[in-house]
Amino acid sequence: MQCESLNTSDFQQILLQSYPEGADDLQKLRLKNSLTLWITDVILIENYKRNRKDGPIMKEISNAELSVLNILWQDSPLGASEVVEALASSQGMHEKTVKTLLNRLVKKQALGFEKQGRAYRYFPLIDQSEYQLKESQSFVERVFAGKVAPLVAGFAKQKQLSPEDIAELKALIDNWEEEQS
Repeated sequence: MQCESLNTSDFQQILLQSYPEGADDLQKLRLKNSLTLWITDVILIENYKRNRKDGPIMKEISNAELSVLNILWQDSPLGASEVVEALASSQGMHEKTVKTLLNRLVKKQALGFEKQGRAYRYFPLIDQSEYQLKESQSFVERVFAGKVAPLVAGFAKQKQLSPEDIAELKALIDNWEEEQS
């Protein structure tokens, strides 16, 4: 039971006292641990640089978290109280819920913040159009096996495509065809 309260340094001292010839082994262990920590640090730093160069890695965002992001995509930076007010009036969310969502989004690197006095002001770290593209690609992959035509056909069959939607789709296809040639 006493061993549980020993820290690494105490353990190393006891080891050296009872096993003096183990000093070389201990030195090798220290070197190995230092090398392991150094390699871990290098990997973490490289991942950080890569993620920052390409933008933050987009993690799964819940519908409630997306509500927070939508507020901040419209106007940012905003204080927590401003986000709470917007979501309380539009969706009936409670203050504690909104603050939990803000913290989750910060942990997911979807939001950043700056401290102003005692308050925090939040802003999105992910671009709205990039998020929409990622999510729409994921949806089409999962639901339509990567094919867009069945999705559009479903809207057309339900008569949910407005003349403006059709004109926009035609323009997108025309632009894409021009880029391909």
